[in-house]
Amino acid sequence: MKLEHLDTPAALIDVARMQKNIARMQGHMNTLGVAFRPHVKTTKCIDVVRAQIAAGARGITVSTLKEAEAFFAAGVTDILYAVSMAPGKLPRALALRRQGCDLKLVVDNPSAASALAGFGAQHGETFEVWIEVDTDGHRSGITPDQDTLLDVGRILHENGVRVGGVMTHAGSSYELDTPQALAALAEQERAGCVRAAQRLRDAGIPCPAVSVGSTPTALAAAQLDGVTEVRAGVYVLFDLVMHNVGVCALDDIALSVLATVIGHQPDKGWAILDAGWMALSRDRGTSKQAHDFGYGQPCLLNGTLLPGYVVSGANQEHGILSAIGQEANADADANANPDTNAGTHATASPRDDITQRFPLGMKLRILPNHACATGAQFPEYHAVTPDGDSVEWRRFHGW
Repeated sequence: MKLEHLDTPAALIDVARMQKNIARMQGHMNTLGVAFRPHVKTTKCIDVVRAQIAAGARGITVSTLKEAEAFFAAGVTDILYAVSMAPGKLPRALALRRQGCDLKLVVDNPSAASALAGFGAQHGETFEVWIEVDTDGHRSGITPDQDTLLDVGRILHENGVRVGGVMTHAGSSYELDTPQALAALAEQERAGCVRAAQRLRDAGIPCPAVSVGSTPTALAAAQLDGVTEVRAGVYVLFDLVMHNVGVCALDDIALSVLATVIGHQPDKGWAILDAGWMALSRDRGTSKQAHDFGYGQPCLLNGTLLPGYVVSGANQEHGILSAIGQEANADADANANPDTNAGTHATASPRDDITQRFPLGMKLRILPNHACATGAQFPEYHAVTPDGDSVEWRRFHGW
C-alpha cells in the first residue's frame, strides 16, 4: 500500500535506513571482534530481528518474558532476559527452558539469587544466570568492587546454578553529547564489567560471558578487550534523542509517525494533526538536551525534513504543529501540563500562512523523540520501501 493511502496515525519504518543502521552496528562489532546481541525491546518485531540476525547478530536481548515467549515461538532460541529476575516469574522462565529455549536470566542481589537457586533445585532445573553489574550509577546492578558481587556469585555457583557471565548497561550515555565523553564512558563500562568478571573468576566462580552495551557506548567503543559480546537496541531505528547525543544524523532515523493535518488555528500559527501523545508518546527526552524537538520533528511525506517547524504540543489525539517561535502559545493551550512544554533552542523562522503551508488533509511524517516509546503506541509497523510501497510488520505487546 502506498503511504498516501494509509490510515493515520501510523508507525512507519524506512527499510533502507533500518538496513543501513543494522549494517553500521554489525560492521563495528565485527571490527572490534565481539559478538553482537541486539536488544529487541525497541521494535518487538520479528521482521526486524530477522534482519538483525541475517546481518550477523548472535542471539537477542529482551526486557519482558512476553518478548522471550514470542521470539522463541518465532524460532529464536538464544535469549537473554536482561531484567533482574522476580521470583514470581520463575515458572514462566522454567516453562521456556523446558521447551528448549536457551534462556539466560539476570540477578543483582542475594535474595533474588537465593530464590532462583531454590526454585531450580525444587524443579530439577539448572538455570543459566548472569549477574548485573553497575558501571555508571545509572540504574540497577552491583558495582564491580562490591563484596555483594562475590556473595551473589557464590550463592548461585554453590547451589547448582550456572553462572553464565556478567552484564552491564551504561544508560547514562544518553546524557552525553560529545565523542570524547562517549568514548570515555564506553571504556569505563568495558573496564568495570571486565573487572567484575575477573573478580568472580579469581574467587573460583566461572564467568565465561562479559556483556556490555548501550547504543551510544557501542558505537563509541574503540576497543573491547575482555568483552565477549555487546548489546544495543535503539540503533536499529534511532531517534531524536540519539541525534542529540551525537550518534546519528536526522536522516538516519528510520522510525516516523504518519499524521494528517485535520485543522488550523491561523491566528496562533498552528496546524492541528491527528497524532497526539497517544501516537507520538509522552516521551520528552529532548527537553533535557541542547536541542528540544518538542514532540517530534516534522517531515514531508517523502521524508524531507521541514526545518523551522516542530510538533510543539500534544493532547491525547491532537498534535500541534507550529513554526519555531510559536511554541509558547501551544504550551499555554495544552492545559498548562509540564509534560507538553516544548521549548526549543533553534532559531525562529518567519511565520508562513499555516493554512497554505499545511493544507487540510496533508500527510506528514513525524520523527520521534524515543523510538522505543513511540513504537509501543502501535500494534504494527508499516515497512516502507524506497519506491513508497509499504507492508505490515506486526509487533509484540505486553509483559
